[in-house]
Amino acid sequence: MATSPGTLYTFEATDIQGQPRLLADFTGRVLLIVNVASRCGFTRQYSGLQSLQDRFHDRGFDVLGFPCNQFGNQEPGSDAQIAEFCATSFRVSFPMFAKVEVNGADAHPLFRHLKAAAPGLLGTQAIKWNFTKFLVDRNGQAVRRYGPNVVPESIAGDIERLLEASAI
Repeated sequence: MATSPGTLYTFEATDIQGQPRLLADFTGRVLLIVNVASRCGFTRQYSGLQSLQDRFHDRGFDVLGFPCNQFGNQEPGSDAQIAEFCATSFRVSFPMFAKVEVNGADAHPLFRHLKAAAPGLLGTQAIKWNFTKFLVDRNGQAVRRYGPNVVPESIAGDIERLLEASAI
């Protein structure tokens, strides 16, 4: 499957171990991209995100976690501390990336792209809080944005539909 302009496959991000990672590595997979935080009231959503990863991974799905410290200083640790927290507290096995900014002048280009492709309520682009989720189809197109209060388990039906509609 070829990548096309306007898809997330044109972006690169640093993984949580400090290695550059091309998002083209996820070509052909349905993705749920989430800005996460370890000290947030929504942190328990890591369990639901991992459940989605476990349930759908073999069918072509991945959660991608991007720690962010822009909301209430709720992700103050280093990438190594974040990785250890996720592994020990929630047994996270889905790909985690280095801490990023999602809003403002220093927002990671991936999040600038996602916010434009899937705006929030009333067309707003700013991400309002941790655990905002973007559902991306197998073609690298953002198809839906979910607010932080949307629990991962409630997204399973949308993931299922994308996996069925775009089965390779």
